[in-house]
Amino acid sequence: MIIVTGAAGFIGSALIRFLNDQGINEIILVDHFLISSKKKNWINKKKTDLVERKDLFNFLSSVNKRKIKAIFHLGARTDTTEKEWSIFEKLNFSYSKKIWNYAVENDIPFIYASSAATYGDGKNNFLDSHEIISDLIPLNPYGKSKNDFDKFVLTQEKKPSRWYGFKFFNVYGPNEYHKGRMASVIFHTYNQIQKTGRMNLFRSHHKDYKDGEQSRDFIYIKDVVSTLFYFYENNPKNGIYNLGTGKARTFYDLASAVFNALDLNININFIDTPIDIRDTYQYFTEADLNKLTQEMPLANSFFTLENGINDYVKNYLIENKIY
Repeated sequence: MIIVTGAAGFIGSALIRFLNDQGINEIILVDHFLISSKKKNWINKKKTDLVERKDLFNFLSSVNKRKIKAIFHLGARTDTTEKEWSIFEKLNFSYSKKIWNYAVENDIPFIYASSAATYGDGKNNFLDSHEIISDLIPLNPYGKSKNDFDKFVLTQEKKPSRWYGFKFFNVYGPNEYHKGRMASVIFHTYNQIQKTGRMNLFRSHHKDYKDGEQSRDFIYIKDVVSTLFYFYENNPKNGIYNLGTGKARTFYDLASAVFNALDLNININFIDTPIDIRDTYQYFTEADLNKLTQEMPLANSFFTLENGINDYVKNYLIENKIY
């Protein structure tokens, strides 16, 4: 039996599909299932049971702990524009600590989602060394909550015999339709093209970057879930890892790839970055993958941005399909 939190969300539901494709169906899905907009993500997945997020610890107290093969803790509040710290403290930090402690007490493999948002403006580089985690200064409460949990994990004397944290960079792909403003730029580009025939990208408000040259490390969801499964199935070194492609690409490249996937001429305009995110906007992210590739050589064969977007657009967005 495998437990997946955030099971109705983007990455969680994609992981469940990947597990099902490997013939693994004894899965406990944990989330807030009353959100009807997410139902498509989990309704047709093979599973053992649904557990409401608030009922997880009652459920855990009633099951045979020896049957739990792993906990994938992917559930979190991910809104980077949310400013209320108490929300993140409750859902991303305190809740995560309780699950971690359960995994420690019962020596259950624990795989969890951190975030590249922990790196802040990147002045400490994007190196997933444990030594620099205490020095990182995230730009928003979401990033802080993820970094606080990373720091908590590293300072614990007792840990599960197998544990892995992943700093997800900019993940995109099917099953993100419910995320609204927090969905990937690929998703928004596709929908904006369908409505207007063009794409509006944010202007640069940073002297070192031209309009459209803001760059991120974009990683396709299929590479994310295959990595999570690899670490579950194998026995890599415990620790916190970057999970990106290791190659930053511009937003102009990204938007252009969506137009190309649709066989349309490129039509890109620039608009001001909204005031509420302008001061905390990351202009550059790029995962250092040295640690990941040492443990998982397959990381060198991740989807390119163009190949990932082509698959996403043609096989999911155009077809209106869930993964």
